[in-house]
Formats: sequence, C-alpha cells, structure tokens
Amino acid sequence: MRDLMVIGEFAARSRLSHKALRLYADRSLLEPAHVDPRTRVRYYRSEQVEKARLITLLRAIGMPLRLIGPVLDAEGGPAADLVAAYWQGCDREHRARRPLAVRLQSLLNGTTTASGTTALYPIAERDVRQQQVVFVQHHVTADRLPAFLGEAVEQLFAHLRAAGAPLSGPVFALHHGVVDQDGNGPIEVCAPTDAPVGPAGHIGVRLEPAHRQAYTELSKGLSGYATMAGAFEALAAWLDERGLRPSASAREIYYPNWSDAGPDEHVVDVAVPFRTGHTG
Repeated sequence: MRDLMVIGEFAARSRLSHKALRLYADRSLLEPAHVDPRTRVRYYRSEQVEKARLITLLRAIGMPLRLIGPVLDAEGGPAADLVAAYWQGCDREHRARRPLAVRLQSLLNGTTTASGTTALYPIAERDVRQQQVVFVQHHVTADRLPAFLGEAVEQLFAHLRAAGAPLSGPVFALHHGVVDQDGNGPIEVCAPTDAPVGPAGHIGVRLEPAHRQAYTELSKGLSGYATMAGAFEALAAWLDERGLRPSASAREIYYPNWSDAGPDEHVVDVAVPFRTGHTG
C-alpha cells in the first residue's frame, strides 16, 4: 500500500477528474491497482500516471474511447500506426466537410438554395427488382455505426455460408431513423440472396420490394459521415424539386471492392426509393 496513491492524488498528478477516472476504469482502459473492499476507495500506482497522460493526449485529438483501448494494448510502432490511421481518417472527414460548410454558408447568406447541394452530388435514377434479404437491425449512433456495420456483415455472411446461400447483390444498410451523435436509427443491414434461407436468432429474412430509386455514387475517399449526410440532404432536395416523396427508408449500398479500393474508386451509393406513377 505504501507504493499506492489514493484517487485524489492520482487525479491531481494525471490531470484527470474523478469522473474521467471512473469512466476509464469502467471501460477497462485505466483500472485502479487496488480497491479497498470496505471503503471502496480506489488506489493507483505511480507508473499508471504515464498511461493516464497518454489517454489524455489521445482524447485531446478527439479519439473515441472505443479506439483508445487498441492503442494502449498495441504500444510502440503498432500503436503509432493506429494513431496515424485515425488521424488520416479525421483529415479525410475534415476535407469532406469543407464543401458542405461552404454550401451551408451560401444557403444562410441567401446566395443559393438547398437544392444547390445537388450540384455536389450528381443524382441518377434506376429500377431495383424485388429481393430476398437476410437482415439484422440495431439502434446505433454515428460513432458506433462503422463497427456495427462490420459486425453485422460478418454475422450475415456467416449465416449465408452456413446455409450455402450466395449473395445475389451488394450489401446495403437502411436508415429507418436519423443516425448522428444524438439519434440512433435504427439501422437495418441487409444481404440479398436468391437461395432458400431461413431466419436464425436475431437474423431475419424478408422480401425487399421492387422500387425506383434516386441515387448518387461516392468514392472511398468521400465515404465518411459528413459526405453521407450531405448526400442524403441532396437526395431529399432532388425529390422535393420534382414533387416526389420517399417510398421507403434511405439507404447506403456497399460494393465488394470496399476493402481494397483506392480513394477515387466508387465503393458506395447513397439512395432513396421514391413513389412514381407506376409500379415496378
């Protein structure tokens, strides 16, 4: 116990609040070296101060807690690579926001209209046939969306492999509600297949109706949250201009080249089904 310091002393040395220390302990990022079983007072070792300061620096660049754990576990060069990859993603996201910020300023200044956003996102139309899909659905906020998409796709692919059912088209994710830092969807991830397949646990099976959709194509380098949000807004403006209304949830359609595509390669479509004067 002589080598330990109480939480108040540790908080002062690490420049972290008691609330932050409790949060980091709950997330298994920085757990106390000892907790008194009677008083529940938390004690830390002096060598944990360096780890606490590292977490502070990672939070200072905006890294979410879910990404900090792998950095702490990796250490050395691999940890530095994880930070570099995170920062490159932030840089891409920042560049993607720039044209939207300019457009928003113009809109607020009255020098353009909301429909002008469509100039940033060329929009086309197409007919989509009825598809059988296996799907999972979950409530998730924007910061958790990438992880959920990866987990959902793995689960759906494993289910299809077990059933001997091949994909019949690209995977897509339906936004049944707003997904941002405050709204949590829900999101439904779908994998289409023409083969017989049944539900299992939280994985369901249904028919996705045939429809006509408006869509815009995005490259790998412009597939971040800000660009996706701008694309959804552009599609909404495009429909409003034509007096059209959505017939189903907006969606993101992911193509198989996603993992190894270059920054300028087309990897995803953002689309909205809409009502027409005919069926099909």
